[in-house]
Amino acid sequence: MALPVVQPLPASIEFGGELTQGGWMRGTLPANTVEAVLDGKPFPFAADGSFFAAFDRDAGTSARLSVRLADDRVIEREIAISPRKWNIEHVNVARSPGGTGADFMKIREPELARIAAARQIRSDAEGWRQSFVWPAKGRISGRFGSQRIYRGEPGSYHSGLDISTGTSGTPFVAPADGVVILAAQTPLSLEGHLLMIDHGNGLNSAFLHCSEIAVKEGDHVKQGQVIGKIGMSGRATGPHLHWSLKWLDSRLDPLLFLGPMP
Repeated sequence: MALPVVQPLPASIEFGGELTQGGWMRGTLPANTVEAVLDGKPFPFAADGSFFAAFDRDAGTSARLSVRLADDRVIEREIAISPRKWNIEHVNVARSPGGTGADFMKIREPELARIAAARQIRSDAEGWRQSFVWPAKGRISGRFGSQRIYRGEPGSYHSGLDISTGTSGTPFVAPADGVVILAAQTPLSLEGHLLMIDHGNGLNSAFLHCSEIAVKEGDHVKQGQVIGKIGMSGRATGPHLHWSLKWLDSRLDPLLFLGPMP
């Protein structure tokens, strides 16, 4: 059996976006595409060939986009990914073990399973096509990707964007259209009242530490719609909105989806 022909990606295919660690791209695949793969992992795309893909915070400096056509031809392209300089703080104290004891994990494991199950939901939402808007206005109190190194031992990096308004109860809105895939009316141990929105094509938002959630699982929400109120439920030292974004298994920087704060 002859091997598939590998050839350069046709010039008619265009894509653009934030081609950097924690960033994203949108584009269009050939009309007869049957499979699209980024760095060995298949990803979803729309019936019209439009696609969204993204790069993890710790992605390498290049990624390979591979497209298989209906006639079994394979088209490939190397995508350059620019590295980021993250805010890394070295501290001369030992890393705290945190809440990892057996009693805590009895509570935590079902919560993690619930979050993982929500992220497996694939809705027909098309918010991934939109330019995202700020979910709230306030002071940026935490940036994606920042990390502490405890006497040479890395701690977990900050997985989202923190927006602080100084008080609980401030409404926040959906940054893009989507479907509610998790709405924790009973607070989780770390996230508190957690709200998750699927924007389609593998892209989802999570909003942590809410004081109230204004929508329920299965609801379709529109960009700019009030979906909850900022709080400090769960493990939080003050009222703020922690907003994180994931595409499949990749963690993304919400700032790279936004324009200036209005």
